[in-house]
Amino acid sequence: MTDVKAKSQLEEHALRLVEAAQKAGADAADAVAVTGSALGVQVREGKVEATDRSEGEDFTLRVFLGKQVASVSTNALESPESLAERAVAMARVVPEDPFAGLAEPERLLKDIPSLDLKDPRDVTVDELTQLALEAEAAGLAVDGVTKSGGAGAGWGTSGLVLATSHGFLGAYERSRTSFSMTAVAGDGTAMERDYEFDSRTYWEELSAAEDVGRLAGQRAVRRLNPRKVSTTQVPVIYEPRTARSLLGHFAGAINGASIARGTSFLKNFMDKQVFARGITITDDPHKPRGGATMPFDAEGAGAELLTLIEDGVLQTWLLDGAAARELGLTPNGRARRSGSTTSPGATNLTLQPGSTTPEEMMKDIGTGLLVTDLIGHGANGITGDYSRGASGFWIENGELAYPVSEITIAGNMKDMFLNLTPASDLDDRYAVATPSVRVEGLTIAGS
Repeated sequence: MTDVKAKSQLEEHALRLVEAAQKAGADAADAVAVTGSALGVQVREGKVEATDRSEGEDFTLRVFLGKQVASVSTNALESPESLAERAVAMARVVPEDPFAGLAEPERLLKDIPSLDLKDPRDVTVDELTQLALEAEAAGLAVDGVTKSGGAGAGWGTSGLVLATSHGFLGAYERSRTSFSMTAVAGDGTAMERDYEFDSRTYWEELSAAEDVGRLAGQRAVRRLNPRKVSTTQVPVIYEPRTARSLLGHFAGAINGASIARGTSFLKNFMDKQVFARGITITDDPHKPRGGATMPFDAEGAGAELLTLIEDGVLQTWLLDGAAARELGLTPNGRARRSGSTTSPGATNLTLQPGSTTPEEMMKDIGTGLLVTDLIGHGANGITGDYSRGASGFWIENGELAYPVSEITIAGNMKDMFLNLTPASDLDDRYAVATPSVRVEGLTIAGS
């Protein structure tokens, strides 16, 4: 949706799809139009390696015949009647889904807020190239960096239109600019690499390219000559970019679909202590310029700020209409579109910060581990068992002593959450926002 005319055309086509579905015999229907454009640049050693540009439109029509539901998608403006007939024919032959259905009319958002999601500035290829080149040059200038792993920058806009047979019609647009630099330090088998990046809704809020490149270089150099550590049990501090994964595991565990299926380790923990007292976790779909900010959810329902954890106690699940019906609960506007279906999901998820700095945390634990990188996906959402490859820095006498690698961190997320303490350094730039966190009682498997 690059202008008002394009927006109105997409809205008109979505409405026509819904009307065609009803004429073809559907009891109810919704239609989604998604459009987007993107620019990207990759550079290495001061030269542009690749540039790319993409544009596209996708349409999805979902129809309901009682409790039978089917979806058809296309990336072309084909005949609404043809698409509707195919979708209805498919719905006639699929099994019933007892929990399927559109959002109830009373849940549909009546007044759609304007949330400042799109930067009016159009970013050019030249601007992206300059951003990537400056970041790379700053990384290469760091003493100890031997070469560049490449730098890249990208800008894109996207838009979404949703129309339903219950009378909802809504649309919004967003923009995002991102860039990163990867630096390599050392030579041969002793090489180490690390990266830094930034991503914002508005160009003017991006970190300076020199700062991002310099941090990438510094992170790579400080990883040189890592050691192994003996298997032990110590407190672990996750820096914000690794702590985000813990918050992601928590969001998955309170997903209403997982709760309904009985496949979450937190399925019996509503109104119980999940985190330590004093901890608050929120989910805010209206966060200003947030990475997952949206005026309405994938069902056309309004969504408000949710406090998921209050004083450490679990307050609610993430619910779309289907999960809420299955659980006998009220939806809370967390439907997310995933291809041709909807499922519950978080928006802008934030672990609220504590009052202790990461440096104070290190001094307090004396001996432990600072995790700066995680490897693999060893988090079991059913049992809560946790085992991830990691690298970072060993802490001795309350200070960073030396880099470590080839270690595994193991525990169970029920215990990890209860023994987690947030620091004060909240990194609020992304859809999942956390400060550094300290977790007690984890096992470090080393040599």
